[in-house]
Amino acid sequence: MNEITIIGLGASDLDQLPLGIYKKLKASEHLYVRTEQHPVLQELKTEGLTWTSFDGIYMKNDQFEGVYEEIVENLLQLAIANPVTYAVPGHPLVAEQTVQLLIEAEQQGKAKIKIEGGQSFLDPIFGALRIDPIEGFQLLDGTSLKRDDIQMNSHVLIGQVYDAFSASEVKLTLMEKYPDEYEVTIVTSAGSNQEKLTKVPLYELDRVMVLDNLTTLYVPPIPHQENRLKEWQTLRKIVADLRGPNGCPWDKEQTHTTLKKYAVEEVYELLQAIDEEDDDHIVEELGDVLLQVFLHAQIGEDNGYFSLEDVLESVSDKMIRRHPHVFGDVIANNSEDVLRNWQQIKAEEKKEHVESLLDGELRTDSSLLTSYNYQKRVAKVGFDWPDVSGAWDKFEEELIEWKKELKDGNTDTQTDELGDVLFTIVNLARFYGLSPEQAMMQANEKFKRRFQYIESSVKKGKGDFAQYNLEELDAFWKDAKKLER
Repeated sequence: MNEITIIGLGASDLDQLPLGIYKKLKASEHLYVRTEQHPVLQELKTEGLTWTSFDGIYMKNDQFEGVYEEIVENLLQLAIANPVTYAVPGHPLVAEQTVQLLIEAEQQGKAKIKIEGGQSFLDPIFGALRIDPIEGFQLLDGTSLKRDDIQMNSHVLIGQVYDAFSASEVKLTLMEKYPDEYEVTIVTSAGSNQEKLTKVPLYELDRVMVLDNLTTLYVPPIPHQENRLKEWQTLRKIVADLRGPNGCPWDKEQTHTTLKKYAVEEVYELLQAIDEEDDDHIVEELGDVLLQVFLHAQIGEDNGYFSLEDVLESVSDKMIRRHPHVFGDVIANNSEDVLRNWQQIKAEEKKEHVESLLDGELRTDSSLLTSYNYQKRVAKVGFDWPDVSGAWDKFEEELIEWKKELKDGNTDTQTDELGDVLFTIVNLARFYGLSPEQAMMQANEKFKRRFQYIESSVKKGKGDFAQYNLEELDAFWKDAKKLER
């Protein structure tokens, strides 16, 4: 196994190339370059330097990953026969995936490498843009840019944008966070006598960007949080400010307990927006639900008990643990397999700290949902009617008992028997695969809608409910029902 010497060609022309690197290039017997599209190589060509380029590999592969892997495989094979010098643009350890693959090969005992210097493209870019990296900067790969990688309050440099397709993908990713008109800078040949800075609105990026190995895209930071509303950190800071020393008196007074009713209300409003199939309304209501999550997380942090990171860790751990068919080696061919695995994992988790099957099923803000959860839980251990006929018989039995108490009993026993009737109705809903909570929500919404029609009819008519008898009001109700058909 012969050594692979990796040399950086720097960020621009021959004038910036260190003397030591120049000598090593000139002395190389077996020189290979990732791409010959670099001004240093073009200048050295006039001095008689020869090399073998891997540019042809780019033409054979649709994905950059395949290009890099094939280049490394070739280098490893070449090094069997002779020592190899491998030259890359910039510095070998800055945004150079082939070098990272060679380092992995070395760690696995498949290669012996030596990394020489070379000027990174970062220094001349900092100079060209007049930015101080201590303020915070990101160096991102344009071939694998992800929206969540981008921090809008940092100087963002995006390299390896090789073609029109990748430029378009970078533009679309950036436009998920930044305004379409946001000004970005295309930096070409930074630090050389051909240095060029081109400022363009983001939406025009792929139309004007010059694509070569010496091009980097710069996205300036957005310093004010009111202009970074698409970032999680902004909402977190807003909530922290609301509860901070100079924040809102109401927000500062809130506790987990006082916020309970708002959490329920916001979820109900979200469900209504979903029923309305109104995307804008769904976005708004999802935001309200998310605000409740952030408020509770901030209260936890203010009290010193937990933070948003703990919440994220908990739910992420649960999702990974309960999806072994995605994050592990368990096979799930359909939704039924997924649900079966989920319930089994959930049951195993509860065995560790649950004394009763019903523990954890109480929903303090919804008696209907609590009943549904209790019945579903006990049914899993066989405490259930064999079929729905038993549930119907139980409903009729409880209804008779309630009627009897209404005639002969007191308020306490009447309330108790009413509870039994409602409990059996929930059980019937469970047998038919219906949600009693959703049913009540729809019934309330329907009643509200129809009664508002009655109110409108009264206003258009005699103007006062006292001027109508029940039969007339019921006629309005029936009209409202007809309009819904």
